Amino acid sequence: MIGKLKGLIDSYGEDYVILDVQGVGYQVHCSSRTLQALPAPGEAAVLSIETYVREDQIKLFGFRSDHEREWFRLLQTVQSVGAKVALAVLSTLPPAELANAIALRDKAAVARTPGVGPKVAERIVTELKDKVPAFANVDPAITQLSGAIDDHRAPRPVTDAISALVNLGYGAPQAAAAIASASRSAGEHAETAQLIKLGLKELAK
Repeated sequence: MIGKLKGLIDSYGEDYVILDVQGVGYQVHCSSRTLQALPAPGEAAVLSIETYVREDQIKLFGFRSDHEREWFRLLQTVQSVGAKVALAVLSTLPPAELANAIALRDKAAVARTPGVGPKVAERIVTELKDKVPAFANVDPAITQLSGAIDDHRAPRPVTDAISALVNLGYGAPQAAAAIASASRSAGEHAETAQLIKLGLKELAK
């Protein structure tokens, strides 16, 4: 199996690059983000490779880092997500943003991916929610609250405060993060009005 390729950029296609490795041209399919980050034809490049072997073909997928390749694999553990959808998600969200979106249960962010509808986005967030917190740059307390809100376990003042911020035009993940921070500083018995006030201060930072 091919795990890495180092060579010269020969040419680009719509969703692939031809990488010349000592005279052999490898067609490597990449996300649009990876393709945009690669150098001009004739210049050197290194790609982490995921090799797919099927009865009728061998297909190579390329990534700028092993970390991005791990996300490609992880996404495909989700029901109905194949290589094409996984690449599309990574074209829309870099790994760090994807990890944060999943940790915050931000289905809308994942659904921005062309070809990914609300149902698939929800499956990605739901099935990967326990696997990604370690990758996310999100306060664990916020992740925990987002999960509680998603599972309808959050205290009433918290859910009411988040709803109020959403009604003011803030996105649900941003509102949840702000109220989580407010709740931590105000204590578990804080009233809705106090949480809203503190949440707005967090959002204004």
